[in-house]
Amino acid sequence: MKYSELGFWLKKSAEWVDGYYKRLKKNPVRPALLPGEFRALLPNSPPQSGEPIADIVADFENIVPNAMTHWQHPRFFAYFPANAAPASILAESFVNAIGAQAMLWQTSPAATEMEQVMVDWLRQALGLREGFTGTIHDTATTATFCAVLTMREKALNFKGLTEGTCGTPRLRIYASAQTHSSVDKSVRLSGIGQDNLIKIELDQNLSMDATALRRQIQADLAQGYIPAGVVLCIGGTSIGASDNIAEIIAVAKEFNLYTHVDAAWAGSAMICPEFRQYWKGVDDADSIVFNAHKWLGAQFDCSVQFLSDPTPQINTLGLKPTYLETLDAEEVTNFNEWTVPLGRRFRALKLWFVMRAEGLDGLQNMIRNHVAWAQKLSHKFAQDSNYKVITNCPFGLFTFQYCPAGQDANEATKNLLNAINEDGRTYLTQTLVDGQFVIRVSVGPIACTEEDVMSVYKTCKELQN
Repeated sequence: MKYSELGFWLKKSAEWVDGYYKRLKKNPVRPALLPGEFRALLPNSPPQSGEPIADIVADFENIVPNAMTHWQHPRFFAYFPANAAPASILAESFVNAIGAQAMLWQTSPAATEMEQVMVDWLRQALGLREGFTGTIHDTATTATFCAVLTMREKALNFKGLTEGTCGTPRLRIYASAQTHSSVDKSVRLSGIGQDNLIKIELDQNLSMDATALRRQIQADLAQGYIPAGVVLCIGGTSIGASDNIAEIIAVAKEFNLYTHVDAAWAGSAMICPEFRQYWKGVDDADSIVFNAHKWLGAQFDCSVQFLSDPTPQINTLGLKPTYLETLDAEEVTNFNEWTVPLGRRFRALKLWFVMRAEGLDGLQNMIRNHVAWAQKLSHKFAQDSNYKVITNCPFGLFTFQYCPAGQDANEATKNLLNAINEDGRTYLTQTLVDGQFVIRVSVGPIACTEEDVMSVYKTCKELQN
């Protein structure tokens, strides 16, 4: 394929995209496929000679879309959303065409400086204090990994980078049992080790218990261990639990511990002032992450990390060989020094497009609607004697069980969930709450309506035994 042909095929792809979204709601959310079925449609070996692009596009249209779970479907209520607003799709097409590698200011000046401005736009939108700066990662896992590495190095006076951790006392990281598995992965990969991630017991509000945290830190100090940091949670993945941010950070500051707040999903809700009470005290955190690609419509991947002071993270992750120096311009920001990968995509452009196209009013209205509709649906289940709402949270996530008389609720709920997902009209997932098998409903698709949300109850009633 030649560049001279690209314009024609881009127009064809735009027509396909338009048709895809027009017919999306009519398709099942998740394909009825068995593992290996799609793979069997692909040749086992690469072609020796180039093939006509028309044939490639035709094959894509015939086999790929029907073998995909449709994350942009308005009835996708399983995992947290990975929304792609129309403006974001458009922005990504420009990014793909430019094909930049934004590792340094000099390799992509506009990408670097727009990233700085977009992080500050979001800081203002979320009501965070002046002074926070930050960067855009691929996912919250990477941001949390960067924060944990920074905790390690601060605790070791930045000697771990050169001397390693062998022979040092045990480092300890503290977190709630409701934190995401990315915290576990970060502690493992940092060399601190899973056994040194201490999950603190919860209080009656499903927050990390501040008294238990203080007691654990004191016990670890008495053992000769080195407390390194605390990871806090806002809107945990399983049931939407949140830590008491102000209280936990206050304990961390008593021991001079670095703090990282994982608000990957629920952080987006903070563009609505009425939700900010749920992370009161967050201005005192050292690091905060939220995924704009979840609930704000900047399509995957776009995870924003705010830092009260970027210096410790840069000192941990920065590495500047001569061939990456920007000659005679030492004051520029090179975001590759703020994160793990050297290579970086131009992620800020989609934020610029989405925030301008939707405005804060549009984004706030969307989130408020999602929360209100989730609460209405939860109330509908709560009024039905065959169902029991197990957990609610302020941000549009709840869990429920199917509890028909004379049946085991766990088994009945599992069977209902399987029937729902095989049916295809909507897509839900599961979790465990105190040993109970429950169904999660996470409202967040950018294109969903109140009717789409309420259809979950209708589908359950039709498919229940």
